Amino acid sequence: MLPRRYKPGVFVLTALNTAASTFYFNYLFFFLRDNFGFGNRENLWVSALHGFVYVIAAWQGGRFAQRRGYFASLKLGYALLTIVMLLGTVLNSVAGQLVVLALYSTALLFTWPALEALATDGEPRRGVQRMVGIYNCTWASFAALAFFGGGSFYDASAKTTVFLIPAVLFFSEFILASWLGGKTQSAAGTPSHSSTIPEPPRHPEPEAFCQPVSPKTFLHMAWLANPFAYVAINTLFAVMPAIGARLGLSPTQVGLFCSAWLFGRFAAFVALWQWSGWHYRFRWLLAGFIGLLVGFLAIVLTSWLWLILIAQLLFGFATGTAYYASLFYSMDAGDAKGEHGGLHEAAIGTGICGGPLIGALALTLMPNTPNVGVWAVGGLLVVGITALLWLRWRPAG
Repeated sequence: MLPRRYKPGVFVLTALNTAASTFYFNYLFFFLRDNFGFGNRENLWVSALHGFVYVIAAWQGGRFAQRRGYFASLKLGYALLTIVMLLGTVLNSVAGQLVVLALYSTALLFTWPALEALATDGEPRRGVQRMVGIYNCTWASFAALAFFGGGSFYDASAKTTVFLIPAVLFFSEFILASWLGGKTQSAAGTPSHSSTIPEPPRHPEPEAFCQPVSPKTFLHMAWLANPFAYVAINTLFAVMPAIGARLGLSPTQVGLFCSAWLFGRFAAFVALWQWSGWHYRFRWLLAGFIGLLVGFLAIVLTSWLWLILIAQLLFGFATGTAYYASLFYSMDAGDAKGEHGGLHEAAIGTGICGGPLIGALALTLMPNTPNVGVWAVGGLLVVGITALLWLRWRPAG
């Protein structure tokens, strides 16, 4: 069990992990465009590859962290990530970059499940809610900052910065994780259920039983919404170079302007953490899902900057609602133990893969149809809204 005095170190690792992974993965699409002439179709295939590997690696990474210890998993992940990023600077072919991406997607999943588990390890129920709030706000804020400033680094330096900056950050995390692992002596990083003191059973908050549907139904609806949020998120990131070109924005300007939705997601996390009025209210999940669809289409299709800005804020609220609901309902109505971090990430991976895959297939099969990839992904989001409504109003039993 991780002593509470070392929890700030976990959040530092979370911040650095987010900054490194956000900068690499999102500006990789600009790197592929500038070095290999990739367009939307190719970038969507790349994003789908990342998601496919992510799903498999998340499940296995979570199991490894549970069996071998959280800090052992972190150290292995950061060592591999450092090496992989350095490989990215010397593998100057499309095939080489795809190998780097696949290795990165695998190594990264030795880190996220362990960090999620450590954030709440040994906490009572109220402490779990507080730690989840801090954890969410930490990674969301640093994701926004990394994308906001990343374009400037990309424009002002050699393109290999896409790999070198993450390599430095991942190596710094390896050092910090090694230090924290040494400090947390007794049972640090071991499964929470191995403690001799049994964890008291958790029950949903009283408000959950005042609704027309069960707490488990809210849990299933949130589990549905979050992967669909990543359908839109990762499609958006993959086509970001094309959006910037359409708007006449350089990578620096894309980072400054198109990071608005990331700051909107951070604001949503803060609000949802501090205000509990959305708990077990279906209208908030539905509003988030609709906002996801409307915001995504507006960002990708329109050329009016003021409308794109508003759409980004709506999109940020929507993605924040889906993610936070998934974690909250898992914690309140499900089993929120740390060993399920890998399953949480695997669910995210299905969205990371699914959206770009649908978009890439549409562009491959109908390359001459305007915005066919956008409408294909939009159609997938409509399917998600329909499934959400079915879960809400399906007959009991």
